[in-house]
Amino acid sequence: MTSKSKSNWEDTTYSTATNRFAERQEHFKSSSGKELDALYSPEDLSEWNYYNKLGYPGEFPFTRGVQPTMYRGRLWTMRQYAGFADAAESNRRYKFLLEQGQTGLSVAFDLPTQIGFDSDDEEAIGEVGKVGVAISSLADMETLTDGIPLEKITTSMTINATAPILLAFYVAAAKKQSADLSKIGGTIQNDILKEYIARGTYIFPPRPSLRLITDTFSWCKDNLPNWNTISISGYHMREAGCTAAQELSFTFANAIEYVDAAIEIGLKFDDFAPRLAFFWACHSNFLEEVAKFRASRRVWARIATERYKSTNPRSQMLRFHTQTGGATLTAQQPLNNLIRTTLQAMSAVLGGTQSLHTNSYDEALALPTEESVELALRTQQLIGYESGVADVIDPLAGSYYIERLTDQIESETMQYIDRIEEFGGALSGIEQGFQQREIQESAYQLQSQAESKERIVVGVNEFVTEDIETPPILKVDPAVEKSRAEQLKKLRSGRDSKATEDILKRIRNAANSNENMMPLLIKAAEHYVTVGEICRILREEWGEYREVMTL
Repeated sequence: MTSKSKSNWEDTTYSTATNRFAERQEHFKSSSGKELDALYSPEDLSEWNYYNKLGYPGEFPFTRGVQPTMYRGRLWTMRQYAGFADAAESNRRYKFLLEQGQTGLSVAFDLPTQIGFDSDDEEAIGEVGKVGVAISSLADMETLTDGIPLEKITTSMTINATAPILLAFYVAAAKKQSADLSKIGGTIQNDILKEYIARGTYIFPPRPSLRLITDTFSWCKDNLPNWNTISISGYHMREAGCTAAQELSFTFANAIEYVDAAIEIGLKFDDFAPRLAFFWACHSNFLEEVAKFRASRRVWARIATERYKSTNPRSQMLRFHTQTGGATLTAQQPLNNLIRTTLQAMSAVLGGTQSLHTNSYDEALALPTEESVELALRTQQLIGYESGVADVIDPLAGSYYIERLTDQIESETMQYIDRIEEFGGALSGIEQGFQQREIQESAYQLQSQAESKERIVVGVNEFVTEDIETPPILKVDPAVEKSRAEQLKKLRSGRDSKATEDILKRIRNAANSNENMMPLLIKAAEHYVTVGEICRILREEWGEYREVMTL
């Protein structure tokens, strides 16, 4: 027989088969817990309109991509996240990656740098250079970028609470290279709201932190026009356990908060929005992640036009970086992580990312070795040059399942954004613990599914072997901490102490006024004032944030 409809097929051919042979599990679900049909057909898109939902690449609503040619023009930026020990050691790693074909830098900073302490501070003991590179002053940034032409290489810096300070160091280093600032390209993450929600490397309370971000928007608009002033990140919330739709909705709610803060100080949306960037995770549900990326472009295009009345297509284009899922990597059978990362990277490419980092297989154990980093980069190169998926724009478009799932993720995202609006926006939601509670509940469900084997994690709760695989791992030399202290002592003794005191006094005064702080931070950088010294002043003036309890 030939079925005449999806329901007819379900009642006959499909029902007969499932009655004879039970399916693998009782329910198949998305990451949000939504039940998945066994099959998707034209009936699932009965009221679907191609031009409204998709359109064409480079045109509103940008579902199919923000560039007309996508990867037929050029491949995504292969930007491997790296940084450890001191600036000299990380500089060597960056040069190695560039020699292997990486096309952009991505800087990981150590924890003291992220939360505003110098390497010789007692608060930094045991953490110097461990999860990223230690940067305390312009001298370190000069070493980090030595021999790397900043006019030609774009740099992404994963830094938030101290982002304006690190950007000031980068600008000062570029000026030392006699670079034309109009040609300097890159991104600072600068996304403090997600720190309060999921990651925790905040320093100051939210409202003065927002002020630093809008100062950055305003200064870069006039002085660093090719710099992405913020990378609004869903990655860390996804790593903390949220669903695909929550990742989008919480991120877009944060974006709305940033945009509203910028408009409040007099900036116009279409003047700064083209330099907004986004940052997504890519986890292991291959097709759901593809749909998520496509839905994210459509959601942002509609926020830009419907909420902010944008008339500039560049403001409506959601440009994003993707990182494969660190939380999906396992210490057990670590070579399996090569396969996980490959599938996730392929998903990001099929979803139309502009920039991609592929995790190294040994990252569940330690910072990646040079060998594992090279393999991670080769993963991207194989996808780009050998797989053929980059030869056609949005090749999965028109799949009944992909299009239905894209619509569902968009709908669920907008519903969550509306809920956050009822709290008074992202900041009010954070202050009341809403997003934190939602992520905690989602993470609990995810862990419960693994423990009950409802969700299989290969090598962890199924297909387990007794053999323990321990590949060579990278260890940061403890002597780095001592050498960093000596470097800072020498730096402080050799600079102009009066100039240091004067600029810190000006920063203190600016903290209590409406003066844009970026020019002062750049001046401080040029006088070799340190991250810790600047943050000490701001801590004294603004105080420190204490986490909201959400139990």
